[in-house]
Amino acid sequence: MINTTNQTDSAKRRLELVRAPESILFSGDGEPQSPESIVWRLNSMLASGDLRPDTYSLGGSVEAFEHRMADELGKKAAIWMPTGTLANHLALRRHSGTNARVVLQEQSHIYQDEGDALARLSGLNAIPLAKGKPYFTAAELQESLQSSVTGRVLNPVGAVSIESPVRRQAGQVVPWEEMQSITRLCRQAGIPVHLDGARLYMMSASTGIGIKEYSNLFDSVYVSTWKYFGSPFGAILAGASEFIEGMFHERRMFGGGLPSGYLATALSMNGMDGFVDRFSESLAKAKELFTNLNKLPGIKIHQFEHGSNVFELRLDDEIDTDQFVESLLDFKIVIPWLKSEWPLPLLHVNSSIQRRSNDEIVEAFTSALPARS
Repeated sequence: MINTTNQTDSAKRRLELVRAPESILFSGDGEPQSPESIVWRLNSMLASGDLRPDTYSLGGSVEAFEHRMADELGKKAAIWMPTGTLANHLALRRHSGTNARVVLQEQSHIYQDEGDALARLSGLNAIPLAKGKPYFTAAELQESLQSSVTGRVLNPVGAVSIESPVRRQAGQVVPWEEMQSITRLCRQAGIPVHLDGARLYMMSASTGIGIKEYSNLFDSVYVSTWKYFGSPFGAILAGASEFIEGMFHERRMFGGGLPSGYLATALSMNGMDGFVDRFSESLAKAKELFTNLNKLPGIKIHQFEHGSNVFELRLDDEIDTDQFVESLLDFKIVIPWLKSEWPLPLLHVNSSIQRRSNDEIVEAFTSALPARS
C-alpha cells in the first residue's frame, strides 16, 4: 500500500493533472473543472450578458435555470437548492407530512451520508431496505408497507425514496422494470415517491431510457447540477406546481437561500448546452476503449449488468494495484484511490476521455503494466 508521504505527493500530482488539458480523469461524471476554467467561463458569460443576479436565490439566472430544468425533467415546476442533501431532505419532508416513515435503500446517500438528518431535523424515521445491495424490490417494499399498518400502533409510510444510480454501489442503477413496479405500487397505495437522481443524466445515457421517462415515474426528482454541469455547487428539485410552491421559505429556513446563486446556476446552464451529446459520445468511446484494454494481459474492465458510467478495474493478483495506478499518473491518466466502500478501483467515464485517442490510452496502460518474466 502507498504510505502517507507518498500519498501526499500523489495528491499534489493529481491536483496538477486536473488542471492539465490533456489529462484523462477517470473520476467524476462531468467535464473536469479547474479554478481557471470556471473563472474563464464566468468572464465569457459576463461579456455575453448571461449573468443575471438574483436576490437570495430568487429571480435572475436562478429562476431561468429553474424553468429550464422543469422543462428538461417534464415537471411543472422546479426550485434550485445549494446542495443535493437539502433537496432530498425538503422533498421527503414535504411529501411525508405527519406520516413519519420514509422507506429507502440502506445503501442510499440519504441513509448513509446525511447524518440522520431526516430524524434529527424533521422527525422522519428512515426505514432502510436491501442491506448492502443497490436496490430493493417491489415485493420487499410491499412487505414493509404492510408491516407499517398492521402493528398495534399504525405507522404509515409517508414517502418512498429511490436513489439511482447508487454511488455506494459503484453507480449501479435500479432496473427499469423494478423501478416501474415500485412506483406503480406507490401510486396504488397513495404514497409519494421521490427520485434521488443526482446522476440521472448518467443513468439515462447508459440505459437508453429518456430522462423524462424516468422523471415521469416519480412525484419529485432531484438532480445534481455540479457533478456534471460544471458549476461548483448546486442541485435542482422538480415536481408538481403545488409541491414546489412556497418551498423557498423552507429552503431559507434551512439556510439555503443563498445570495449570488446566479453564479452557480449560470455555470450550470452553460454546462448543460450540448452535455447529453458529449457524454453519449464519451460513453461510446469508453466502451470501445475498454474492449481494447481487456485484450491486455492481467487487465479486465468489468461492466456491471445494471451499470451506469462507472466500471470496475480488475487486475491479476501479481499486479500491484497501487503501483499500477501511480504509474498511470506518469502518462497523465488519473484513477481514483481505492475507497472503503468498494474493494476495487473504479473508472468513472466523463468527457475527458475525448482528449486523447484510444490508441494512446491503451499504450499508456500497456506501459504502466509491470514487465512480465
